[in-house]
This record gives sequence, structure tokens and C-alpha cells, in this order.
Amino acid sequence: MDQTAIIPCETLAERYQALLEVAQAISAQRDLDRLFFDLAHRLPRVVQVNYVDLSLYDPIKKVMRLHTIQANVPADLVGGHEVPIDDCPSGLVWQQQQPILVSKLTEERRWPTVMGHMKEDGTESFCFVPLTTARGRLGAMGFLSLKEEAYNDRDIEFLQQVAQQVAVAVENALAFQQIAELKDRLAKEKLYLEEELRLEHGFDDIIGDSDALKQVLKQVEVVAPTDSTVLIQGETGTGKELIARAIHRLSGRSERTFVKLNCAAIPTGLLESELFGHERGAFTGAISQKAGRFELADKGTIFLDEVGEIPLELQSKLLRVLQEQEFERLGSTKTLHVDVRLVAATNRDLKRLVEERQFRSDLYYRLNVFPVTLPPLRERPEDIPILVRYFTQHYAIRMKKNIQTVPAEALEMLSRYPWPGNIRELENLVERSVILSQGIDLQIPISELQMERRPVTVQPATLEAIEREQILRVLDETRWVIGGPAGAAARLGLKRTTLQSKMQRLGISRPNSPSPDPS
Repeated sequence: MDQTAIIPCETLAERYQALLEVAQAISAQRDLDRLFFDLAHRLPRVVQVNYVDLSLYDPIKKVMRLHTIQANVPADLVGGHEVPIDDCPSGLVWQQQQPILVSKLTEERRWPTVMGHMKEDGTESFCFVPLTTARGRLGAMGFLSLKEEAYNDRDIEFLQQVAQQVAVAVENALAFQQIAELKDRLAKEKLYLEEELRLEHGFDDIIGDSDALKQVLKQVEVVAPTDSTVLIQGETGTGKELIARAIHRLSGRSERTFVKLNCAAIPTGLLESELFGHERGAFTGAISQKAGRFELADKGTIFLDEVGEIPLELQSKLLRVLQEQEFERLGSTKTLHVDVRLVAATNRDLKRLVEERQFRSDLYYRLNVFPVTLPPLRERPEDIPILVRYFTQHYAIRMKKNIQTVPAEALEMLSRYPWPGNIRELENLVERSVILSQGIDLQIPISELQMERRPVTVQPATLEAIEREQILRVLDETRWVIGGPAGAAARLGLKRTTLQSKMQRLGISRPNSPSPDPS
């Protein structure tokens, strides 16, 4: 008589009881390893099971991953293995959504690698059933036995009922895991943002009382309440980031995040990931999902410094974010929507870059909605004494020094100096002066400025001429060493390749040498 025709009442009752126990185990366990350990020890009462495994489909790598395997016999089992879909029985089950039964492992010729591992563990027969919920296909659940022909049609029907309950538990456990990872990521992002704030100068207000600065601040007051894109232009060290923060503080987004990124400080190969994030497995080394700066800035403001350094291949994706407020992470086809206000900054002539086909014209016009040009420090000399006193007080407090006065002669000298490095150069000089000062007077190493001292009125008339003169001065000071921590590029706050490009554009070459020293 066909053994599938009649099911004894005792067996039915035992299996209903087993299903009830499975449900109880699911309600008590969120840890999948522990849940499958419980199943491996409960199910043998009604079906011949020695190993129970969970294989999940990885949508990023497009492989089946052995999430966990548990046994009720002595075994040395390790999860985490990844196998191509076509090279394992769980992959076929996931694809076809039908159970697979192999009654004699010795007669099975498919999936040789996986079969070899099963033989090493003593498996003689197995069946795999789909693990699926209303939301989608998760993977497959495997039941392995040390006996041949351990499973029949009734067993498969019962194990499918078990898998239906387990699938919901797996889906919930994965959701909890994603929530935990999200909370951890948010905590890390919070630490990152707090660290960014700690790295700032230590003051929020912009220091100065000159007409040139007041004109800029009026523009900030006008544009800040809008959501328009702002392009801040100015030489290196003029305080472009402070203006960007002022725009954010005066906007309707002030309670949300201000995220910054220096586009020149990130290697080209990693810049797309920094801007837009990536999925796990998107590239070598991407061991976990990462949110990009645009995601961090959602509902807030993103500040892209040195935006002129963004390579052409990324400019189209940036343009799309500005126009459509949407993008995809690296390695993902899912479109993410954000609500971000962009403030960009550059010390380069973007219009000239457009003419030289190094910058997209459509992106330039999208960035140049509301341009703000910061004056260099030499054009606001009346602010220099104010800045000197402010920085003196700031660093004296930090270094616990009692510096009360700044000599008038020194202030006059500083006011006449052209400051090619602008406010950053002035701040660095004052910090060094505070370190050197032993009494109540600020001791400024004026000798460092003697060779560069001249009236403001004799400064070159164009920004290009000023830039050329600044580069030549620093090259002379560094004896034409461009790279390295003490080289001209580092002192100018530029990448070595950027400085070499500027030198070529400005026609700068080392005297009596056919080309600059790239060391």
C-alpha cells in the first residue's frame, strides 16, 4: 500500500504539536542561530533531521549565503559561506520556489562542491524548501540527515509548513538587524558630526567691521532664508566655510544637519562613495553599507568646498541631485530622494574651467544661482587689528597665557602686509606668536614678514596675477619642492597635482630648469 495514502493519527498529532513548538520557539527567539539550534533539537521527534540550515539570497553579490547551520549531532559547523546561485541546491530552490529532495547523496551529480562538504559531515540525504513571505523570497531552508531516504512526500509537506513559520521569523530578525545597524550607523554619524564641530575654529561669528565684509553679510542675509544654491568664491583662507555656516544658521534648515565635504581632499576614486554612499560589496573593501554626505544632509545643508575639483564623470550625477533631488548609492539600483540645500565654494575660476571644457556648463549655471565673492584680507585691512586681537585672546585662553596687549607698531606692520594666505595665514601667525610670547605683550615674529612687506596699493590688479605671485613666493620659500608635508602644495592647501596644473596654466617654471621638481 502507498505509504503516503494514510497518515496515522499519532503522527498527525505529533506534527501539529511540533508545529506549535516551532511557533513557540519563534516567539521566544530573535537570534537566528539560537532559533535554528532549537529546531534542530525539536524536529527529530517527528522527522529525521540532523542538520538544519538557513541560506539567504544576497541581492548585492547575487549569491546564496549560508547564514547559519545547526546540528543535533557532534559536528564542526561554520556559517557565512557564499556560493553562486547555480552551484547549490538552495539557489535552485530560491529560483524555482519548489522543494528539492535528494534521497541518496551518492547518486547526486549536481553541485559537486556543496555535495563534497555534505559528505564530509556524514549527510546521506536532504531536502530544501523555499523560505518565502508575502514581501518576497528570502532564501531556502535545508534539512539534512545522516540516513539515506530519510524524507518522503509527507515529510516535505510538513517541513514546508515549518518553513512558512520560520520565514516570518527570519524576516523579522533581519529587520531587527537592519534597525540595529541603522542605529549604530546613526550613532557613528552623530559622532562624526560632533567631531566636525569640535574641529572648527571655536567661534561662530564672523569677525570684522569693514565695508567689504558688511556687503558680503548683507548678501548672506538676503539669500539665507531661501533654498537657493549659493556659490561662494574667494581665495584660499578667506573664510568661505564660515560664510556657508552663516547661511545655514540663518536659514529655515538651521535645526537640521550641516554637512561639509572638501572635494579636493578626497581621492577621486572614493569621492562618489563619500557623496552618495555605497552598498555592501559595491567595491573591494565595501564590507558594509555606508550613507553618503547627501543622505546625512537630508532636510539640512550640504557644503561642498573646492567644488571645482570634482571630476567630470561625477559632475553629471551631482547635477542630477541638484535638479531632481535623487540619486542611487554605489552598487544599488534603488533611487533615494533627499531634500538638501547646497552651498558650494571654490577658489578657482569656474567660468574659465567651463571654457576649457574641464567643468560642465550646465552644472556651473546650476551652482551659480546666487554667487557670493569674499574679499581677500588685503582688501579689508581695517579688519586686521580686530582679527589679531580676537585670535590672540582665543589662543591665549587655550594656552593659559596672560597676554594683554598687542604692540601698535606690530599691528601697523600686519595691516600693511598683503596676506597671500588670507585669514588662515594671519591666524597661524598669531597662534605661533602666542606660543612664543612669554610676557603680557604679544611677541610677533615680524622678521618673517619683512621680505613680503609692501603697501597694499601696489598689489597686482588681477586675481590671476595675485595667485601667480603667491605660488612663486611659496615655491621660493620651499626651494621649489612641490610635494611632501613641507612642500609648496601643502603650504598652499592644495593637492600636488592641482598645484602643478596651476603652475602650467600660469606659466610658472623653475629658473634654469626645464620643469618643476615634482618631489
